[in-house]
Order: sequence, then C-alpha cells, then structure tokens
Amino acid sequence: MALFLTQLMNGIGSGVVYASLGLAIVLIFRTTGILNFAQGEMALFATYITWELTQSPLPVWLAILISMGIAFIAGVLIERVIVRPVEKSSPLVLVIVTIGMFLAFNALAQLFFGVDAKALPRAYPDHSWIIGGVVLRSDTFVLVGVLAIECLALWLLLQRTKLGLALRAVASNPDSARLLGISAATMLMLGWGLASALGALAGALVVPTTTGLTAGSMQSVLIFSFAGVALGGFDSPLGAVVGGLIIGVAGALTQQYLPALSGIEIIVPFGLILLVLMFRPQGLFGQSKVERV
Repeated sequence: MALFLTQLMNGIGSGVVYASLGLAIVLIFRTTGILNFAQGEMALFATYITWELTQSPLPVWLAILISMGIAFIAGVLIERVIVRPVEKSSPLVLVIVTIGMFLAFNALAQLFFGVDAKALPRAYPDHSWIIGGVVLRSDTFVLVGVLAIECLALWLLLQRTKLGLALRAVASNPDSARLLGISAATMLMLGWGLASALGALAGALVVPTTTGLTAGSMQSVLIFSFAGVALGGFDSPLGAVVGGLIIGVAGALTQQYLPALSGIEIIVPFGLILLVLMFRPQGLFGQSKVERV
C-alpha cells in the first residue's frame, strides 16, 4: 500500500504539470478555436529565458515572473503577427502554422542557447519526507499549490471581472461580441498572452525536477498535456485539470506495476482516452454542440 500511495503522489505531481500546460491549450482553444501544437515549445523558449535570467543575481521567482511577462508579450505578438492573418483559413492551414511555430521555437532555442543541458535552479527547497512508508516530495506540494492558484486566478478572471466576461463572450460568439462593442481582436491577443504566460510558469517549475533543460524537455509534456485535454474536453478548463491528473496517475502506476512492458506508461493512458472518446467524443467535461440542419 505504501508503494501504491508513493506512486500515486508521483503521478499527481506529473499530472499537475500536464494540467498546467493543458490549461494553456484550453485557453487558446476556447478563445480562438485553434489547437496550438507549439504551446510546449513556446513554454520551452520562455524557460530558457528564465534560465538566462537566473545566471544573473536575480532570485529564481523574480526570473520566473519576468519570463512570464515576456511570454505574455510574445503571445500577444504571435497572435497579432502570425495567427490573425490565417485565422479564417481552413483547419489544416492552422495546424500547419502551429506546427511550423513548434519547429521554429525549437530551432531558435538551440540557436540562442545551445544544445547542452542547462541546470535550471529550483524556486523552492528540494525536500522529501517518509510518512508511514509513503514518500512525499516538496515538488508535489508546490506544483499542486501553484495549479490551485492558477485555477483560482482564472476562475476569478473569467467569472468575476468584466474582462473575463468579454473573453467568454468572444469565445462564445465573436460576431455578437463585436456588435456589443467588445474588441474581439484585443480579447484574442489577451487569450494568447495568458496562455503563453501559463506555459512559461509550467516550464519553469517542471524542468528543475528533470535531468536538465534541453531542446526536448517539453515535448513529452506537450504530448501528455494534449492527451489530458482530449480526455477532459478541449473546451473545459476543469477537464484539462482532471484529465491531466488522470494521465499522470495512470502513467505512474502502470510504469511501476508493469515495468516489463516497454512503453506501457504511454499505452495505458491513451487507451483510457480511446475508451472515453468512444462513448463521449467531447471528453469527460466537454460540451456537446447541437446544430440545426
């Protein structure tokens, strides 16, 4: 039982990271209808900026906040310069554009920062405790706490502010929102900026728990984040959180109890997704759309 609970906590720690990046994916999808395949590499580039800032005397938390601000501005510019000219194009064009951004950000990260692994310092002390045979790590508690703050902040923004109401109006019906005097263009830029900032925070917190910062650090995180969002629903922030946690826990438990089967930690979570989508295509918390013929 102690081993099971230890792996459960490890899975929650991983799932929180998937959920955090999944929130960024959902935020862009809800405001623009675009699946941003470059979300992980945008977070990667912002994490490299965080690492660069930590090479000066700046405290780690301050470096993270500055990189989040830079990521916000970059997200706004990306939406204005790259995405908006093609936003009315076919879904295939949008997919190609985001994949192109994926490749571009990865290449730029290697060009500017090199290919050697970087040691990104933690923003908090690295501790572990053993209680009743269960290993508890500070990583898990910090990541869960940060995710809770993110969810609360997004809920307050979307449900308790005029800005959040405008964002939801544009996400629901951009044309009607424009008739009410809401600048849809500004709201779309804001959505991309917020998503980029969330991705920067996710990258800065997850990379120190791995072997180091490299050009491939966020690729597996992006894959599992997309899996969590598909499981929970692409238009549901709650679904992104729950789906990310399910993917993280399922991966940790299968890796522990079925170690002899190579790649089983990937097969089982994606098998869960297939099972759910067969019976509920919009995901666990997604909204089904009814259209009149």
